[in-house]
Amino acid sequence: MLSDTEIQQPIIKLQFLHSVKYAWIVLFPMIPISAFLFDSISTLAWALPVVSYIIIPIAEQILPQSEDNLSTEDEKNLKDSFFHKFLLLFMLPIQWLLIALLVWELQNVTWAMLDARIIGLIISVGISCATFGINIGHELGHRNDRVSQFAAKSFFLSTLYMHFIIEHNIGHHRNVATDKDPASAVKGQWVYRFWFQSVVGSWTSAWNLEKARVEKKGLRWWENEMIHFSLIQSGLVGAIYLIFGLSSMIGFCISATIGFLTLETINYVEHYGLRRELLENGKYERVQPHHSWNCNREIGRILLFELTRHSDHHAYPNRPYQLLRHHDNAPELPAGYPAMVLLSLLPPLWFRVMDHRIP
Repeated sequence: MLSDTEIQQPIIKLQFLHSVKYAWIVLFPMIPISAFLFDSISTLAWALPVVSYIIIPIAEQILPQSEDNLSTEDEKNLKDSFFHKFLLLFMLPIQWLLIALLVWELQNVTWAMLDARIIGLIISVGISCATFGINIGHELGHRNDRVSQFAAKSFFLSTLYMHFIIEHNIGHHRNVATDKDPASAVKGQWVYRFWFQSVVGSWTSAWNLEKARVEKKGLRWWENEMIHFSLIQSGLVGAIYLIFGLSSMIGFCISATIGFLTLETINYVEHYGLRRELLENGKYERVQPHHSWNCNREIGRILLFELTRHSDHHAYPNRPYQLLRHHDNAPELPAGYPAMVLLSLLPPLWFRVMDHRIP
């Protein structure tokens, strides 16, 4: 008879080997970190934007997609994988290292010294704010343990979007693909108008949701998390200004803004034109895979910790990223996320490509 140790060994091996394919994401932030450390090579500052929005979109169109799903047995063995969670937590200090390098770099920069290298660094950190600060924060925010919740809020702090953990988990997942959700774009809506709708609407919704929670639980007004988030974020921006100066503060705020506007553009792509049916009882139908756009491009799946399998995520919000599945009835994006983000910035072309694909 096998001992518990002998039974666990192949499961641990499976978890480790499966997590390895996501581990190369660590190389992604090494690009801007190298740009900070080797300032004599100015082209490094633009390497991450080039990789993200030129090389990856082309590669994703050339490489085959994968619709494969894990077996039921593998899902069971990978569900609580330590290695998959460790990868997410490991990215937290790297994200904050990028923020620290940026504010340190900009402390002696004046507007007269602004050049292509500095602009590239700010954009690169902004891309990292979206890819790590919000995307990994989003994944951890769906987990209920204290470590994951703390790490999620720390990731969101790096892009000044801490209210996302309230609005996304409670508001967006309940109201997605309805007119009640500010993060679900309607057919024919320009992404620039959607930015305003989603940024302002999500922030307002988070305040309302948190106010309702405080009142329902009979908590005191200062136990409102939105107050905590506002003070923490203001404190961070103020501390950067006092310690490193105005240029560092402005640069950080621009990177954070690039981060959350990239997030909102991805929201636009993920839910554009899709709507749930309002039933006779006045409630909306249950969220199904066909209420979100799916994408099986391999590079994006790995780089974004399976965020692109968004259809399954909304149908089963508590499913960890390593278990997300393909659904045959989910509408499929014609290209990977980076390409679709760029396409959305050209509304007439976006409408021409996407409108006829809406189920």
